Amino acid sequence: MCLGIPGQIVEISDAHRRLAVVDVSGVRRTVNIACVVDEQHPIDGCVGDWVLVHVGFAMSRIDEREAAITLQLLTELGEAQEEIAAMQASEAGPGKGEVTA
Repeated sequence: MCLGIPGQIVEISDAHRRLAVVDVSGVRRTVNIACVVDEQHPIDGCVGDWVLVHVGFAMSRIDEREAAITLQLLTELGEAQEEIAAMQASEAGPGKGEVTA
């Protein structure tokens, strides 16, 4: 199953292309954050934000409490581990836009 999974933006890796490194339960991936930035919330203010990540895109910002609850529910359902394993399996390694944990 393909789900959105909560992650925290830890670094802006390419502001021009709107790419950021997101930590999802210890797995770090480069994702596109174009959907969560705008004039009221510019890219420079995104580090530390919690976002819902789906297929390489941060789809929406969520608060830390919502992220924790969602991760707990996904873990209970066994879905978080599946998504994290899929993210780890698709890692291309540093230098290809992907960041390892």
